Amino acid sequence: MTTSRMPALFLGHGSPMNVLEENRYTQAWRALGEQLPRPKAIVAVSAHWYTRGTAVTAMEHPKTIHDFGGFPQALFDTQYPAPGSPELAAELQSLLAPAQVIADTSEWGLDHGSWGVLIKMYPQADIPVVQLSIDGTQPAEYHFELGRKLAALRDRGIMIVASGNVVHNLRMVKWQGDTSPYPWAESFNQYVRDNLDYQGEHHPLVNYMQHEGAALSNPTPEHYLPLLYVLGGWDGKEPISVPIDGIEMAALSMLSVQIG
Repeated sequence: MTTSRMPALFLGHGSPMNVLEENRYTQAWRALGEQLPRPKAIVAVSAHWYTRGTAVTAMEHPKTIHDFGGFPQALFDTQYPAPGSPELAAELQSLLAPAQVIADTSEWGLDHGSWGVLIKMYPQADIPVVQLSIDGTQPAEYHFELGRKLAALRDRGIMIVASGNVVHNLRMVKWQGDTSPYPWAESFNQYVRDNLDYQGEHHPLVNYMQHEGAALSNPTPEHYLPLLYVLGGWDGKEPISVPIDGIEMAALSMLSVQIG
């Protein structure tokens, strides 16, 4: 065991165009990669691998998945050839028991929710990455509990990088004109920030649908749930910080959270 734990990160990933662009969000991700201890490996949890059951990428060379449409060709041409780690994938299967974790050796890879942020943090793509899927059949508490188990990896130099958006309503984004945030989006984003360091039973961010703005902020849960994989591993003593925050196009939160 190392003397200090690797941090765990939740990054609001936003538009795939952040891969090609430089802005205050991508600059914050780049700074994290430069300033944090270098991990031996990364376990990525992305909103964009939303499955029935839990799976983990278990191939030597995960492919770069371009799971989007209508963007410039340069985005589709971008590759992130980080190595995989079948060994780490097998360890996750044991660590997360009794949850059944399926080893995916060919179908998936790294989707833009994971490589889209990692390409800014670690542009050399030289750190092994395995990606864990989000079981869409399970309640929020299940994902929070998996986060508790994943935390053990941090003592061995492995970083948890989860990616989504705590406010994600594409049907209500404002593409032009007044793009100031909706009140419900601001309110829910602040609710998340206010409860990051909650200690006690019935965590308000696990029971997030109790907030009046939750349904509009998350019409579907897949972009919110990655946060719980990070919060679940908090030991109640580590510092919690917000490397970057902001709401884009009125309904897309770019809030990022760092544990440790």
